[in-house]
Amino acid sequence: MTEGAWESEVPPRVVSPPTAATTAGMAAAADTEAARIEAVRRYDILDTPPDGAFDRIAALAARLFDVPLATVTIVDVDRVWFKAAHGLEGVREVGRDPGLCASAVLKDGTLVIPDTLLDDVARGNPLVTGSLGIRFYAAAPLVTRDGHRLGTLNILDTVPRSISPQDTALLTELADIVMDELELRLSALRAVREERERTAVQEQLAEVEREARIRAERDASSIAAFASALQRTLLPPALPTVPGLELACHYHTASAHEVGGDFYDLFALRDGEWAFFLGDVCGKGPEAAALTSLVRHTLRVAAQHTADPVAVLDVLNKALLEDVTAGSRFCTAVVGTLTARDDGGFDVRLATGGHPPAYRLRPAGSAEGTSTPTVVEAVRPAGGMLVGAFPQARFAATALRLDPGDTLLLYTDGLPEVRTGTDRWLGWEGLEAFLAARPAAGGAADLVNDTVELLRTQTLEGAEDDVALLAMSVPGGPAGPPHRVAAATTSAGGAPAGR
Repeated sequence: MTEGAWESEVPPRVVSPPTAATTAGMAAAADTEAARIEAVRRYDILDTPPDGAFDRIAALAARLFDVPLATVTIVDVDRVWFKAAHGLEGVREVGRDPGLCASAVLKDGTLVIPDTLLDDVARGNPLVTGSLGIRFYAAAPLVTRDGHRLGTLNILDTVPRSISPQDTALLTELADIVMDELELRLSALRAVREERERTAVQEQLAEVEREARIRAERDASSIAAFASALQRTLLPPALPTVPGLELACHYHTASAHEVGGDFYDLFALRDGEWAFFLGDVCGKGPEAAALTSLVRHTLRVAAQHTADPVAVLDVLNKALLEDVTAGSRFCTAVVGTLTARDDGGFDVRLATGGHPPAYRLRPAGSAEGTSTPTVVEAVRPAGGMLVGAFPQARFAATALRLDPGDTLLLYTDGLPEVRTGTDRWLGWEGLEAFLAARPAAGGAADLVNDTVELLRTQTLEGAEDDVALLAMSVPGGPAGPPHRVAAATTSAGGAPAGR
């Protein structure tokens, strides 16, 4: 297809002289458009080479909505430029007017046209009248943090169709993922520019040893701050409040100068149902951070689309294998769903992809014959391969109950791998002994705080790998009041998790 196939002649129109109100409105619109174009320039995305992250999002949108065409567009002054175009080979840009994307970017919220031939504006568009014969169009705007619409994420089909409010929300969330990638790219660009500026200052003052030392310390602090800020973008800022459940989480970074690949999240699916995941991406640094962002957003979108944790891992496995920039990188992950029960407990379905077992902790009073305060049960589904390593990977799931007084602990492998001596590690037996020796009635926050204290005091020079912790407990049971609810925010470094 040539770019000419997308263009058509626009017949001249006869208009009346503008009134004062019309002139004022046109001036305001011009100011808004000028500010929008300035925002487009700020992201420095136009005419950049193809990017696997955006191509994957477009492909994921086409697959999720079962449409042949999906695009990520940026609307420039006089053109619509395609950052990703799934199903449109060889097309990089089209003229702005007339255009569906150019119209969609002027609107607040998602634009859905079930049948383009029944829409007064769309029926004359070359996409509709041309050889593509587009009959369905939906677009969600790419909105910056300061409210400017850079472009759109679009899905198109050659037959009329309709989408549900849930599908519309999913399309909006995919557009938000595109913006997350743009923000991450913008942060990286700013970091590179700042680093170049610092380098220039260092070259000018290289002969002054004291000032050079001060600059080096400042650079190290800036790198640590940037790594910390980037790490925070890969984790939820706080856990939500789940009625009837106490939550706690913690992220321990092994190095202040590197971005780790551990991740976790918990979010609502629908009334009384929640999804959660935790895992570890292979490697560290910027590449691991980019892959972690892909993993986290893919899991979130997939969990909203299907309630089966195994199917969610299947979607992630395909996404990683299709990502040419990921190379041979893979991850381990555990994905689960929570369903509230009428008796105050929760039904849990847990699927794993090569991840260490979770642990369910129960008060010893609920099990006979134990000599420890807590009964520790490993939750290990039978099977579950690494995610992103094999096209035919199979993942396993199991079901369990969280009753009042029970706690479920998820963690990454940095926890059992901490060194407790010159030639000693905590290991699985040490971890289980630690869990069994502490009271289960303390709940999720106490468990995470005690684990953080273990990392701080009982290990040799701290953990050598990142450690992510996510705990959830049902308050009540023999040793506590019923239906106590608390949500813990993310804690990092050596700080304990708060309630």
